[in-house]
Amino acid sequence: MVLGLENHWGLGLTPQGVFRIVDAIDSPWLQVAMDTGNFLEDPYERLEKIAPKTVFVQAKTYFGGGTWYTLDLDYERIAGILRKHKYRGYVSLEYEGCEDAQTAIPKSLALLRNAFTP
Repeated sequence: MVLGLENHWGLGLTPQGVFRIVDAIDSPWLQVAMDTGNFLEDPYERLEKIAPKTVFVQAKTYFGGGTWYTLDLDYERIAGILRKHKYRGYVSLEYEGCEDAQTAIPKSLALLRNAFTP
């Protein structure tokens, strides 16, 4: 079992903060859980930095606008970053939009399947 530290608020707000913790623990059992929607500034550059140690991906979508914020993420680009770093793990959908889930979830899944299917 591997624990993935998510890029989130506090120390996880930046790749440097995430690695400050991961590197301090220095264990193969602690890696990174990438949340595509938690880097509000320079997301692709920051996602690229954490990609080499990513063991799990939470892909956020925001159909109908976000609850707290909305990011227009380019999942083709994110999938390319992960392929470049030979990511082979799961990609989970984390829906945070205002559109009804009955219509937004199928659209979100289609978006992610299109981007992540080789």
